[in-house]
Amino acid sequence: MPNIQQTSTNRSTIIFDAEIFAAPDLNIFDGQYWQAKQQLTGSATGRGTTYFFKHDNHEYVLRHYRRGGLIGKLIKDSYLFRGLSRTRAWREFTLLEQMHRLGLPVPEPVAAQVTRQNVMYKGDIIIKRIPNSRDMFSFLCDAPQPDTTWQAIGACIRQFHDHNVYHHDLNIHNVMLDDNGKIWLIDFDKCAIHASNNWKKANLDRLLRSLHKEQNKQQTFYFNEQNWQTLLSAYGEPA
Repeated sequence: MPNIQQTSTNRSTIIFDAEIFAAPDLNIFDGQYWQAKQQLTGSATGRGTTYFFKHDNHEYVLRHYRRGGLIGKLIKDSYLFRGLSRTRAWREFTLLEQMHRLGLPVPEPVAAQVTRQNVMYKGDIIIKRIPNSRDMFSFLCDAPQPDTTWQAIGACIRQFHDHNVYHHDLNIHNVMLDDNGKIWLIDFDKCAIHASNNWKKANLDRLLRSLHKEQNKQQTFYFNEQNWQTLLSAYGEPA
């Protein structure tokens, strides 16, 4: 069972699972630290660099919060501090922890940190890596997927929607498939629990747009409208 604790040092506050990091410091949020310990297992570049590392025979993901869009060209990774509970790191960690307790298929949160710089802050998060998994985008670039996979995606999204979990960026890159055929959702930055139902269809439409976008971009991408109807059938009637 997770043992969630909190500690503060100077301008930084860390929330962490004491079962994994008994006495963490800011070094664990530095990719170079894990590289120096020869425990860095890989990295991925996107808006920033995401690091993968091993600790006590388990694999983890380290992500630094960075801005996107036009403002990201001017202010790369600083955000206005309006209270610890409103920071992106804290909100994502606590939402992941809540969803994990509900039994939803999400990565388990391990640690997050917020460092204040006057009225601004920077943040990082560490989560457990989903074993033996890839995003659905890479699977769809390789080969057509069976109906059972599309059904699993629809049922998975419905599970989140039934718990009123709004995924801010529900796209095919944030849908994971492991080698047991289980579907997971990742990247819950800027996500939340929404009590209403009026956003759920738009959430599904966002996923469909991402599928069409990749279909238009990629030379080979195995998706058709029947796949989408299979997904919707497994999702069921809107709440």
